[in-house]
Amino acid sequence: MESVISGPEKAVLFLLSLDEAVASNVVRELNESDLRKLRAVASTMHEVPAGALDETFRDFITRCSQAVAVPRGGLPYLRRLSAGALGEERIRGVFEEGITSPFARLEVAAPEAVGALLSKEPDPIAGAVLARMAPAAAAEVLSTMDPERQISVIAHVSRMAETQADILEDVASAIAEELPSPELSTMVNIDGIAKAAEILNASGKEASRTILLGLENQDGELATEVKQAMFTFDDLGRVDTRAMRELLREVPTDRLTIALKGASEEVSNAIFSGLSSRAADLIRDDLELLVSVKKADVEAARLEVTQAAIRLEGEGRIDLGRGDE
Repeated sequence: MESVISGPEKAVLFLLSLDEAVASNVVRELNESDLRKLRAVASTMHEVPAGALDETFRDFITRCSQAVAVPRGGLPYLRRLSAGALGEERIRGVFEEGITSPFARLEVAAPEAVGALLSKEPDPIAGAVLARMAPAAAAEVLSTMDPERQISVIAHVSRMAETQADILEDVASAIAEELPSPELSTMVNIDGIAKAAEILNASGKEASRTILLGLENQDGELATEVKQAMFTFDDLGRVDTRAMRELLREVPTDRLTIALKGASEEVSNAIFSGLSSRAADLIRDDLELLVSVKKADVEAARLEVTQAAIRLEGEGRIDLGRGDE
């Protein structure tokens, strides 16, 4: 009997039919060449002939002919599956090679040239482009824009959750010699708040302060989220002793103790350096007794500490070690 689908099509159909946890173990055994072949097939598969799924099961899992999950997701599912198994960085070159390469060229191009290109694009598109670039390169491009537009672009970056990758192809092609591959049209996940924070951290204190002030006027809640992402509890590890002492004067001991539960050695040492030996020993004793504490309570306490740090830096009372560029 002649097969209704090819071998590579069976492979894709087989993967898309498995539970994700099981399929991840299969994908983990594939090399990048295999994944490229599957990607090429998945990008053109929209429907399969009747009986294809039964044929696939007979070939691959003859002992599992019952209770098989319905095929789902196509190419986006295959990409997510592969990223979970092999890591986002490794998989990006396989699944987005036609998309990311133009952005790599944008990163090494003159910031003024990229800024001039983006001046012709709407702020949401400009923000999407910056979000796909390395933070330092994005910050340089951002600095070429007028202050009002900087605020608007960062606001759009902050609100991003995902964007359709192929929407950005036309923008990238304006300064790239070749168009990205049109075969992949999927959604690229973007942590907008984190990206905006990275870009502003790379922009230097004065530039980021000006943009954040403008953002506060537009959307105070959004500005607060970006500020919090710019400095996290783990970043306390780089705060010097003098600044730490000033900060700890603003934090109640009971809240500091909860915040320290499960903290890294680097952060714990930095915080204890800002305390007297007696105060540090008392908190260590309390931590040993603090057995049952909710993760949400720890996160809330840590947020209080970082909010106090950000406030003190804004008042010019401490330096959080984020650079003066």
